[in-house]
Amino acid sequence: MSARRAPAVVAVLAALALAGCAKHANDPAGVEQPGDMSLGSPAAKVKVVEYASASCPHCARWDMEVFPAFKAKYIDTGQVRYTLKEYLTDPEALAAAGFLLARCAGTDRYFPVLDAVFKGQEQMVATKDPRTVLARIAKDPGGLTDAQFDACMRDTAAEKALAARVDRHVHVDKIDSTPTFIINGQRTEGEMTLAELDAAIARAAK
Repeated sequence: MSARRAPAVVAVLAALALAGCAKHANDPAGVEQPGDMSLGSPAAKVKVVEYASASCPHCARWDMEVFPAFKAKYIDTGQVRYTLKEYLTDPEALAAAGFLLARCAGTDRYFPVLDAVFKGQEQMVATKDPRTVLARIAKDPGGLTDAQFDACMRDTAAEKALAARVDRHVHVDKIDSTPTFIINGQRTEGEMTLAELDAAIARAAK
């Protein structure tokens, strides 16, 4: 399963000042770009790129259920270079806020913060109070003060940079749902099990 993108990305970003699988061979998308967030050795033979949304429940489930084992098996051992490319799905304001917070926390804390956002996703949607949850995440594991968190949520330059990245992923990379994985040029839409990743990585490593 995957989440589809809702419209009006830029309009939603402006509101942030709060107080199944298809495959395509040799896909040109999935190339790591300056500013992308990555883990693992740049020299790894296999490049795994995930397009994900911080508000996508399928992405959250994959992050919690598959990513830890995938990271231990492939990223931490130097076999895979993993890159996350940011995307916005409904509710886009939540997705954007999650990514902005992760970036404000810095490169070393980006993935721990995003993991906490995924884990808090259900609570944020259920309570309709994402700011309270995000403020808690900003402190731990984000390491931000309340003032830094407020400034982060009002950072228009960061909002515009996020909008530009998402626009590229939509119009250049032709991504329309999350999660989408591209493994050495091979695209798969929807969640991938560890067994499916094993097979795809084995093919890519040949």
